[in-house]
Amino acid sequence: MGLAKAERAALSELFTEVGPDAPTLCAGWLTRDLAAHLVIRERRLDAAPGIVIPALAGHTERVQAGYAQRPWTELVDLVRTGPPVYSPLHWLDEQANAVEYYVHHEDVRRAATGWEPRANDAERDRALWTGLTRAARLNYRRSPVGVVLRAPDGRETTARTGPEPVTITGEPGELLLDAFGRAESTVEYSGPETSVAALRGMKRGL
Repeated sequence: MGLAKAERAALSELFTEVGPDAPTLCAGWLTRDLAAHLVIRERRLDAAPGIVIPALAGHTERVQAGYAQRPWTELVDLVRTGPPVYSPLHWLDEQANAVEYYVHHEDVRRAATGWEPRANDAERDRALWTGLTRAARLNYRRSPVGVVLRAPDGRETTARTGPEPVTITGEPGELLLDAFGRAESTVEYSGPETSVAALRGMKRGL
């Protein structure tokens, strides 16, 4: 089982456990909103573009709100079964969904009191490192300083070339969460104090 399928299954189980009104790390979203986001991303080709294109966001938000009101078991089942064959994501599941589902699984896990990082898993970490090297260049593209990402085993990638670079050290999953702006990640920043402050204050993502 690839990472995308494993994280989708685990998140679906967690959705069932916590219910539709649990908090997430996605600002303003409960679990019902996050589940609706995942469903329209994979199943509504008319609404998915608005996730990344501001001019189309209004339609996306309306469609997502409608899905969020569906019966919880139905919504979770749509997440669990994954993208249908007519969706491009069905054919690109691991490439397109491994990072998405890992991050959103942690968005629910880490919104709960007393969360702990998951134990390291070599296979999962390899897949996350691959996803990190792709996502980090996009997510740190606005950084005014250089950004180097480093894992404890010595793996390293440059996410952004620039002056007075900052090195962020952590396990691959923690680095990935930090790259997506999740403050609940366990990473360490090192570098010039002004550079670290600038990087910490920078908006991540699209």
